[in-house]
Parts: sequence; structure tokens; C-alpha cells
Amino acid sequence: MVRRTVRAVRLWFSPERLRAEGTTPDYRFSLANERTFLAWLRTALALLAGGIAVDQFLTGMRWAVRTAIAVALLAGGALCAIRAVNHWVRSERAMRRGDDLPASRFPTLLALGTAATATLVLVAVVAGWAGT
Repeated sequence: MVRRTVRAVRLWFSPERLRAEGTTPDYRFSLANERTFLAWLRTALALLAGGIAVDQFLTGMRWAVRTAIAVALLAGGALCAIRAVNHWVRSERAMRRGDDLPASRFPTLLALGTAATATLVLVAVVAGWAGT
């Protein structure tokens, strides 16, 4: 398991190793894969910006609640960025090999995490968890 993970992470930093696998797919598919990667990065940046905004601007909220919301958003952003590159490599590799594109549960996990964070914000606002 560890060896497989290390090998997969090496592909993140070695595009020439990825190109050595299979045949070159139609460039339109590779560019679409890259656009998907960039969309994931935009999502990660939005989550990071949201976490920073919560920490810096919701100072009227209790520290523990504000910190929990900020940490959830920041962790979601970090996971999304890592998942973006992993998904890009896995998809590119599958296209080169002629395999099916990889399935992923991450969009569901990201959506549930975002919904949970939104629920926490909603509860904090309705319950009036103001103060330090």
C-alpha cells in the first residue's frame, strides 16, 4: 500500500513518467482533464479563502465555533487541492492506457463536508453564539 502510494505521488512530479505509459490520447481529452483539475483548484482556493475570512472577520462569534468552521474550510481546501492533482494523474493515466476513467467518492465527501460546515454556520447564527 505504501509503495503504491509513493509510486503514485512520484507521478505528480514526473510528467515524463506518465507520458511513458500507453499512447497519447486526443489532446482535447487531456485539455479537458486539465480544465477539471483547474476547477478543483479553484474550489480549493475558495475553501481556503472562506476559512481565512471566517477566522478574520467573524470575530463576534465564539472562538471555538469560529475556529471549528475555519478549520473545516481550510482542511477541505487542502484536501481538495491534493485530490485535484491525484485525480488529474489518475485520469490522464487511464486515458493513456485506454481504461475507464477512475471513479471517485471525493465529490460526495466534499459536498457533505461543505454542507456540514454550512449547517454549523447556520446553527451558530440562529443560536446566536456570539461573544468571545
